[in-house]
Amino acid sequence: MRLIWMFLLCAIPALLSAQTRDLTIYWVDVEGGAATLIVSPSGQSLLVDTGNPTPDDRDAKRIFSVAQQAGLKQIDNLVITHFHMDHVGGVAALSKLIPIERFYDHGDSIETRNPRDKQDWENYLAASKGKRTIVKPGDRIPLRGVPVEVLTADAKQIDKPLKGGGPNPLCSSAQDKPADHTENQRSVSLLVTYGKFKFLDMGDLTWDREMAIACPVNRIGAVTLFQTTHHGFFHDFSGAPALVWAIKPQTVVVNNGPRKGLQPSAWETISKIPDVEGIWQVHLSLASDKSHNTSEQMIANLEASAECKGNYLKASVARDGKYTITNSRNGYSKSYTAR
Repeated sequence: MRLIWMFLLCAIPALLSAQTRDLTIYWVDVEGGAATLIVSPSGQSLLVDTGNPTPDDRDAKRIFSVAQQAGLKQIDNLVITHFHMDHVGGVAALSKLIPIERFYDHGDSIETRNPRDKQDWENYLAASKGKRTIVKPGDRIPLRGVPVEVLTADAKQIDKPLKGGGPNPLCSSAQDKPADHTENQRSVSLLVTYGKFKFLDMGDLTWDREMAIACPVNRIGAVTLFQTTHHGFFHDFSGAPALVWAIKPQTVVVNNGPRKGLQPSAWETISKIPDVEGIWQVHLSLASDKSHNTSEQMIANLEASAECKGNYLKASVARDGKYTITNSRNGYSKSYTAR
């Protein structure tokens, strides 16, 4: 009996602490690549993508720095949305900086002819040996207390609409584009749910696959926070309005680079999202003018890569649906309530 009481005395404070902590999401600056770190209230972690390979391991070091600030001793789950170097390239260096327990992906890379792609693929296989899981639409990624559902993988999507999904009137006048046959098309898409809050990360999913999950039925429904596909609809390969406007995100984070993603046409699509309340950017788009960027106070990095400090954006999400996005560059923050 004494042992039971001792266990309860230790376990109950830890449980109450976990219940009062927020879900946190960090958008690490990997210069137009992707690296999104999610930490559950229980302290478990999920990293989506690892940025670029660089001679100085810049992106891996930036991810590690943010992981340290989040109090992590390891990355519990790593999802690689697809095998392009700006998403998988940091794996080798990152795995030397911090332990990575489990790896998830869509299946083997289809782009290994290029020596750089082949090296990144081999590095991934080496780092994930014995710890790799291939996911399919409808699977769940384990993150204690926070459902993480796979919506797309390997150029397939969930069969049935989620709660809130349904017929999409935007499809009747939607533009189609030719099918993409690169790794982008095979991107893993994740929906992270915490109470009323829903976060959508679709990697570099291409226009044709966006249309497949949005038309004629929107299979996702509405989301709270949307990380723009393909670094801000890079070269209009992604960003089908029939999807972007149908999911009606309350807030948007653009993980662009100084000159990668968020061209003027992408800004026009994002800014026309019905009832959007906030648009945040990892980088100022230097290739666009002021009218095609958000307010500077909501942009983490204003410089070209050579002068960039690698500031990040952070979302802190409470179970009641209230959440705050903070810019690490200037401390500016804004709070919202999930609809």
